Amino acid sequence: MALNHMYEARLLQQETTVGAGVQVLLLTLLGTAIGMGPAGWLTGLAFALATWAVLTRAVLRSRLRSFGPANRVTLGRATLVGGVTALVADSFESSPPVTVLVALTAVALILDGVDGKVARHTGTSTALGARFDMEVDAFLILVLSVYVSMSLGPWVLLIGGMRYVFVATARVLPWLNGELPPSMARKTVAALQGVALLVAGSGYLPYAATAGIVACALASLVWSFGRDVLWLWSVRDRGQDLAGAAADTVLHQPVPELVAGG
Repeated sequence: MALNHMYEARLLQQETTVGAGVQVLLLTLLGTAIGMGPAGWLTGLAFALATWAVLTRAVLRSRLRSFGPANRVTLGRATLVGGVTALVADSFESSPPVTVLVALTAVALILDGVDGKVARHTGTSTALGARFDMEVDAFLILVLSVYVSMSLGPWVLLIGGMRYVFVATARVLPWLNGELPPSMARKTVAALQGVALLVAGSGYLPYAATAGIVACALASLVWSFGRDVLWLWSVRDRGQDLAGAAADTVLHQPVPELVAGG
């Protein structure tokens, strides 16, 4: 059994290492094609290293038996996000190739609807896969909001930063960690952010139209987060009562060893 676990762990490490290698290959292709500067290279390599380290640790701790096809799709998306991140970082030094940036982002957004379907179709849905998918989505939105903020203003950063502010606040207010009911509206609003930022980043529309689209996306995001926060607030006491009842049940249960006279 121990040997099997070691073998599975090596396979998982190989998957994440291959992912890091593909990321470096993409950076090399981008660097060769557009002459990417030091900021882009360093940011892209830092992204690749961080993704490899965090993902490797996560899959080993989760004790997955195999990486799974859905996680491979998400890892491919993460590779594209790494390329977008490098291009955005490089844009602080020189004008980025907008066509390449839009293409990488568009493919990453399209694949966002693929990994979940693959997981359900193959019966390989896992908590790790869902979290991996969520983090890749959140980081892509953050990077795009940084890029778009350079033309529309710092208020766009609210789109990319809102989720991270929510997570940080949940460390202080634990009731925000409650489980939310499934919501198609929440998924739609989340998808809208990527599309709106992609359109804004493409530069194809006039400034007023671009600003209006992004403002509408931000307004929908504020509404979605506000609705979820209000719902979590409304059920916070119920969650505490359930936790207290569970603890009380455990405290009043007979200890098996004592009942057996051990």
